[in-house]
Amino acid sequence: MSKKYLFPTFEAGKHLFTKNIQGAIINLNLIRLKKEPDYSEYPDLKPNEKTSSWDAYLTYIRETEPYLKESGGEILFIGKGDQFLIGPESEYWDMCLLIRQKSVNDFFGFEKNEAYMKIMGHRMAAVEDSRLLPLEEVLLNTQRIK
Repeated sequence: MSKKYLFPTFEAGKHLFTKNIQGAIINLNLIRLKKEPDYSEYPDLKPNEKTSSWDAYLTYIRETEPYLKESGGEILFIGKGDQFLIGPESEYWDMCLLIRQKSVNDFFGFEKNEAYMKIMGHRMAAVEDSRLLPLEEVLLNTQRIK
């Protein structure tokens, strides 16, 4: 069984923080969902009716968005995924998200928000595996070289 990734490591967080990125970051999130959500560790969040992992993750997004906006972030894109056109044929992602944060500090602050932490169970119930790649904007000089 291959390793699953659900949280950043301390080393990865430290690396992002010490890059000293000035300005906004865009987080590329790739999500692989479980066949069925597992709320066994989060019974207080479990819906009364049977639900899919897709719906559980969308619940997570809806409940997370106010905290994201409060921290200066925004959802730029949510898309349904599949297998890669270029990449390993055996690898697929059910969902792809682009999330903008106004700064690395605001991103870390959002991740520590206590109210947000209480709804993380929807994500944990739904997600089988994930990747998160923070992207730093690169501005090209648009002036012509003389």
